[in-house]
Amino acid sequence: MLLWTQTSRHCKKPPSALSFLIYITLLFTTAFSNSVLAIHSPAAFVSKKSPVNIMAAKTNNNTNDSSALRELKDTIKTQAAEIDRLKNELTKNGIVAVKKKAVVPSGGHAHGGAADNEDILDYKEKSSFAIAYERVPWLAVFLFSLSFTALIMNGFEHTLSKQIELAYFVPLMAGHGGNTGGQAVGTVLSALSAGIITRQDAWKVIGKEATSGLIMGVILGAMVGPISHYVMGISKHVATVVSVTFPLLSTIASFLGSSLPFVCVILGLDPAVIAAPAMTSFVDVTGLLCYFLIANQVFKAFGLEL
Repeated sequence: MLLWTQTSRHCKKPPSALSFLIYITLLFTTAFSNSVLAIHSPAAFVSKKSPVNIMAAKTNNNTNDSSALRELKDTIKTQAAEIDRLKNELTKNGIVAVKKKAVVPSGGHAHGGAADNEDILDYKEKSSFAIAYERVPWLAVFLFSLSFTALIMNGFEHTLSKQIELAYFVPLMAGHGGNTGGQAVGTVLSALSAGIITRQDAWKVIGKEATSGLIMGVILGAMVGPISHYVMGISKHVATVVSVTFPLLSTIASFLGSSLPFVCVILGLDPAVIAAPAMTSFVDVTGLLCYFLIANQVFKAFGLEL
């Protein structure tokens, strides 16, 4: 309208009705074109209030949520598989550990054998008769071997008649040898059952146990000898025999206690049932023999006639 007014002012004659109609037509056409372009402009589609943009945002959110959910499900599945694997390993290891032999070292006297060493899975179902039936043959064999101690005592009867004090320490020697060997047997059997050592470690373990037995024997012999002489009134030469015998006896007991379990494993025998009583039997015989042989040499060194 402003354009129309200005045109009327500069023209000598007012515009005709046709011109005015053309002008109005152009004006409405321009306005309509601008509105159409505004509606179909790409900016309208990226408007935040556009329904299309809202649907696109929702789609993107749904996609992100789906991706996160898939990742969470994959993580859960992976962790579940790992947990199942660990459970299977723990169950397998538990069964193997339960099936292995468990040993309780003999305590106190030398002739105390190992405690219930049967397979734990079967032990609860076994009767007393079945347990005795499995053990009595080996005990009979070891009982027969212990009869050699009577032969040794009979062979050194003359020495005992001359030096009766030697008889006082016979139970002490037998008990100490059994206790020392029992510690070695229990330690080695426990290590074998736990898988800490294998047959390949036999010589290393035997050497270690024998060395420790020698050290313990030296310490105990240095204690028992003076105590027996100065406190109990035992003669000096018998006290010397006791002090010298302890290191050798402890070494033999530790050697046998650590080697017999490996021997049983190599031969396919049950070390929990055999090793401890075999050790006590062998230690009693060898320890008593060493005791009297050392006594003869010590008495000769002291100038005593036997």
